[in-house]
Amino acid sequence: MRVAIYARYSSDKQAETSIADQVAICQARALREGWQVVFSHSDNAVSGSTAVGSRPGGAALLADALAGRFDVLLLEGLDRLSRDQVEQERIVRRLEHRDIRIVGLADGYDSQHAGRKVMRGVRGLINELYLDDLRHKTQRGMHGQVDRGYIAGGKCYGYRIMREEGGSRYEIDEAQAHWVRWIFEQAASGRAFRGIVYELNERAVPSPRDSSWTLSAIYGSPVKGSGLLNNCLYVGRYIWNRSQWLKDPDTGRRQRVDRPRSEWRETAVPELRIVPDELWLRVRDRIDEGRDEFGRKRSQRPPGTLLGGLMRCPYCGGPMIALNQLYYGCNVGHDRGPTVCRGFRIRRDLAERRLVTAVREDLLSSAAAEEFERAFLEQVAMLAGQDSAMTAMQRRVDELAAEVGRLVEAIAVVGVSSALAARLQAAEREQAGLMREIELMSKANADSPDIRGVFRRLLINLGDALRRDAVQGRAALAEIIERVDIELRGDEVWGHIATGPALQIAVGASCYNDGCGGWI
Repeated sequence: MRVAIYARYSSDKQAETSIADQVAICQARALREGWQVVFSHSDNAVSGSTAVGSRPGGAALLADALAGRFDVLLLEGLDRLSRDQVEQERIVRRLEHRDIRIVGLADGYDSQHAGRKVMRGVRGLINELYLDDLRHKTQRGMHGQVDRGYIAGGKCYGYRIMREEGGSRYEIDEAQAHWVRWIFEQAASGRAFRGIVYELNERAVPSPRDSSWTLSAIYGSPVKGSGLLNNCLYVGRYIWNRSQWLKDPDTGRRQRVDRPRSEWRETAVPELRIVPDELWLRVRDRIDEGRDEFGRKRSQRPPGTLLGGLMRCPYCGGPMIALNQLYYGCNVGHDRGPTVCRGFRIRRDLAERRLVTAVREDLLSSAAAEEFERAFLEQVAMLAGQDSAMTAMQRRVDELAAEVGRLVEAIAVVGVSSALAARLQAAEREQAGLMREIELMSKANADSPDIRGVFRRLLINLGDALRRDAVQGRAALAEIIERVDIELRGDEVWGHIATGPALQIAVGASCYNDGCGGWI
């Protein structure tokens, strides 16, 4: 029997020898059974709530399993595979479907045992409850650390982190604090935020992320309290518990989710003040103008450009946005200044006209129309193959019609009772639902329209349709165009269009890989 071993430990505070210990007991079991170990995969300092396919070792394990390269999976316990009950069940079923035996040494799990499903369910529930309890204890521990005067977060510009035996504290970094005060003074004087960013980059001032300064680093989000100018720590107020990490059940990946303001925690730390109240309030008056009590703008203007964010700068590859009514331009150069990117501009009307024309002409090709028609007819054929299901549904509709008739007769004889009325309503609802399903399936079986003609008529009027509603047009165009890479060829501007997700499905991979392009 070919054996694969998988080992994992959760925290960088655990000993790395944990992996070696797990592998050793698995190797010993394989030796006793006379099995051959062909693979050994592991993940260091990876949480059990992380999706298996998102871990380096876990992804390699799944690849070997799907390729049929081993027959038995040995691990210390099912919790090494996953502590998430749904993820654990999904992975175990995928492996067992491929006749891979799973053996957990510490928890006694064996996929060949008759009671494996009960054991798996119980162990999965225990593992998930362990994670819930761990989250609760971690949150409680963070509360305690803050109450003891320690921090519960990471780096913050203007401060250095001083590690002590019981935890970590902030200490003012005078070199960075100088620039914090300078930024506040510039903002309070009414200077454009973008101008502040430009000068910081021109002076090569180190940024919070050790790269170039951006507008978001300075201004951030008044709603979320992010950005240097919204950081209350500079006036001696430490706010934490603003967000939490939650796993997206669709992707299995962690996402940062903002907590409501009612859950934020604030602690006074006057010794960490960098900015005086008078300066802070002047900046707040400027930022909060036109916002409600939660920092949200009172009026939101939706984006109204077709190509904003789709085109890429020929110099730095950054996204191009609408700079004004006339031009699209590089957002990196506009946001960070000429020291980061020299910037590139192109007239909006020219870019929109040429690129929409290029997309339309490319899609009007006979190859694209044929592929679209083929995909459409395949879908129709698949739906048409449901005749047997339609027959069964029609038979059930007839049965329900007879049942409704009997119930009506019963009500006429004995009168209305709650039980008879409820059964009559249920039968009528089921009958109506089935009749709607039959109607939809019948339409699918009807003769298909001239799909090529419809396809061409839609594309001929593509430009007008997109411009009629800029917001919806922009969303539709993003499905057609993934991005437009701008290229300079002497005095000419060329654009290479990478096809978006809608057309990857509609016209096939060949059209997507080649894309289209032309002179702008």
